[in-house]
Amino acid sequence: MEHIVIIGNGISGVTVARHIRKLSDKKITIVSAETDFFFSRTALMYVYMGHMKFEHTQPYENWFWKKNRIELKKGYVKTVETASKTLHFTEGDTLQYDKLVIATGSKPNKFGWPGQDLEGVMGMYHKQDLDNLEMQAPNKDICKRAVIVGGGLIGIELAEMLNSRKIPVTFLVRESSFWNGVLPEGESQMLNKHIKNHHIDLRLSTNLKEIKSDENGKVKSIIIEETGEELECNVVGLTAGVSPNIDFIKDSEIEIGRGIKVNRFLETNIPDVYAIGDCAEQHEAIGNRRPIEAVWYTGRMMGETLAQTICGNRIEYKPGHWFNSAKFLDIEYQTYGWVFGVRGRPEYEKHFHWKHNKEDICITVSFHKDTNEFLGINTFGIRMRHEIFDKWLTEKRDVDYVMSYLKDANFDPEFYKAYENEIITQYNSEFNTNLTAHKKSWKRIFSKA
Repeated sequence: MEHIVIIGNGISGVTVARHIRKLSDKKITIVSAETDFFFSRTALMYVYMGHMKFEHTQPYENWFWKKNRIELKKGYVKTVETASKTLHFTEGDTLQYDKLVIATGSKPNKFGWPGQDLEGVMGMYHKQDLDNLEMQAPNKDICKRAVIVGGGLIGIELAEMLNSRKIPVTFLVRESSFWNGVLPEGESQMLNKHIKNHHIDLRLSTNLKEIKSDENGKVKSIIIEETGEELECNVVGLTAGVSPNIDFIKDSEIEIGRGIKVNRFLETNIPDVYAIGDCAEQHEAIGNRRPIEAVWYTGRMMGETLAQTICGNRIEYKPGHWFNSAKFLDIEYQTYGWVFGVRGRPEYEKHFHWKHNKEDICITVSFHKDTNEFLGINTFGIRMRHEIFDKWLTEKRDVDYVMSYLKDANFDPEFYKAYENEIITQYNSEFNTNLTAHKKSWKRIFSKA
């Protein structure tokens, strides 16, 4: 019986295992050293904040794995010997495979800062990070201050977690405005104010120079690069991005760049070895997407796709139109298609930005300045329907059509306030149009317009 071994029990590894089982009777083994069972990584913050227990983050009951004949092995893979198809573990044991799927995810970036390995310095990616944070920062009496290094989604999540326990937070962001490498200026500026309004000490254009130790090897303070200022703290969160967790294969014959190089079929240069999820790097980027995407839903899609290939139906990985969602403290964020920030914004991309005059609610719509083709939308504080924007992007609708039927995409509950009339009034004023906000019946939304 063919043996499929999967290294990593995150969303990518578990998805490929589940779908291989649906399609075949192959022997399946998932290897992981992080936890006994699969859990939802994005829910870790809610465990610390007291909204759920860790066992609530596990989508499947413990009996699920045995019932579905998916073997679980706990251990660290030290090396992969591709010639003999053997995994070597740090404990000294080995495991043979017929086909190998590497789905080892990411690890927090470290940039050689002095003191970056002290006790009290951590990322916020693994279950062990949550355990470490619970130990180092259970309350404001034990942790007098925490410093977070690096903006972005993980950084703001960690800030919210610590804020929920009334622990003072200083947030060091090297950019001149929060996440402005991704977001347009209006949205980034709104988030700067929103973060500060939550009593988080946001320091823009600020870099970490050094983490200092006390006499017991624990974090005592940090030094700021630009000013030399010393800030006393008990915890330092390193959230300056992530990188593929692939150190264990660097001496193997598997081709790597920043991640494990794969083709469109998620195959590496070695026969019967595949890579999916955060650790996989496309030889050539797919459209505007980055070669490495550390996103939950793309990991799931890769797992579904690769299961087909492993079971004899070789198909390409096609992620479709870009989308993502997140929360910035209490603001919900969604993005569909492409809305570029200041850096990397194409010359042809034009933006329409609307912001509520009092609340932290806004949208930015991007479109082609010459053809008026709708390219993407960011929304803050307004929930939108993924399937509708996916349809409009596929149909290459023009921006006037999207603005006219923006009501169709609204997913807010019935009694929430709607803003489409205000949005289209500003759009008409800016672009000298005379559009009216329309709404189709749901029966017609997916019919031919």
